[in-house]
This record gives sequence, structure tokens and C-alpha cells, in this order.
Amino acid sequence: MEIISTSLLQHYLQELPKGIDSIFNTLKDAELSTPNFSFYTSVASVFSSKIEGETIELDSYIKHKRDGISFQPDYTKKIDDLYEAYQFAQSNLLNEENVKQAHKLLSKHIVADVWQGKYRTQNMYVATDDGRIEYLAVQPQAISIEIRKFYTDIKYLLDKSMSTAEAFFYASMIHLVFVKIHPWNDGNGRSARLFEKWFLAEKLGPKAWFIQSEKMYYQNHQLYYKNIRALGLEYENLDYDQALPFLFMLPKTLIA
Repeated sequence: MEIISTSLLQHYLQELPKGIDSIFNTLKDAELSTPNFSFYTSVASVFSSKIEGETIELDSYIKHKRDGISFQPDYTKKIDDLYEAYQFAQSNLLNEENVKQAHKLLSKHIVADVWQGKYRTQNMYVATDDGRIEYLAVQPQAISIEIRKFYTDIKYLLDKSMSTAEAFFYASMIHLVFVKIHPWNDGNGRSARLFEKWFLAEKLGPKAWFIQSEKMYYQNHQLYYKNIRALGLEYENLDYDQALPFLFMLPKTLIA
């Protein structure tokens, strides 16, 4: 593995509560879903967007998406874009070109056309609401190197046989590593949360799309960001041995 750390895998497997595979296998679609509407895709799109500050409510979005009730376009357009990206992922293989296409879809009302599906060429930092820098992402000239390592690992993992528990570990690591590379000008968090579930679906099947991970991350968003920050301030000095609290968040969606 070139960039996705496996140093915590055995500890993770030892500490993970038993039975996650049987719980996963009980997942099923919601009764509200129809051939043209997915309840759980709506949940994912709404709550992943709410993590980024969107104010839409799930009930309103379901009325908009399922029942055709009109709202102001600004209220629904970014969520509609993300919904479309999830739909795209559900019917396409996980690879770099398709991830770029998913970003084009989810970022249609976030970044300018020229940056949709394109890696940034500017320095990137994450700042707090009071203006403090809390994270410095990889330098733009190194993005191509880190992304190459990342997708080399993705290909290896997609070809590798693994248990349900291992798939959850690697899905969370993929989420974390991608958001730490921070390759886009914007839409990195939305992409990372989609990436996580996309990988699970590739490894475990379509039931993965029924996991309400985005909702859980939103309901615990302060802890979610705290666990992401725990790795360090600068990309070059990240310590993935501090990632265990973050890695345990995804399975808690099923076993909490």
C-alpha cells in the first residue's frame, strides 16, 4: 500500500464489535422509495450537504424529490446535484475518471465550470469560523503524485478479497485520506463521504447505499471534525496512527 495506512487494521478488527456482517445483511430499502426515487439517496444527499452548511430539511427534500412539490431553486439545487452524483456512483465503477465525473455533478453549483472534476492548482487550507487555520492540505504540485498513490491503492483494494469488517476499515481510511489530500477547490467533504460508501458498495454490494453514514456524521459533526483534525495540522506530518476514533464512526452507524 502506497498511501492508505494499514497500521491500525489489526487493532480495529480486535476492537470492532462482532456481528457487523450479519447486521449489514439485514439492511433493506425504505418503503418510501419508488422506482424513480431513493429515500436513502435523499438522506445521504441532504445530510452530507448539511455538514457543509446547507439548511435544507429532509422532510422538505423528500416532498420535493418524491412528490414534486416546488421550493425555491436555491433551497434544493446543491442537494439535487449531490443526489445525481450518488445515482451516478450507484451505476458506475469506482475509478479516478468516474470520481471526477461525480465531482462534476455534485459541484455544478459550488465551483466554476473550469474546476468541476479538475484538481486544484492553488494552495488549500481549512479555516475555523474565527479565522484560524486548522489544516494545510497537500501542496498543489504534489497532488498528482498523491492521487496516483491513492488510486493505485484503490485498485489493489478493489481486487483484494476482504471481510465485511475489513471493508468498513478501508472505506473509512479512503474517506480520511481523500479528505486530507483535499484535491478539489471545493466539494472535498461531499466527495469523500460519497467515496466511502461507493467503495463499500463495490466490496459488499448495493445494500451499502442504505447505510445512513452521512446522517450519523451530521448528527455528530463536531466529533466528526475533531476526529479528522486529530491527525495533525499539515499534510506532510499527518499521523494516521491517530485515526482510530474516526475509523470507528462508520460501523457505529450500524451497531450504535
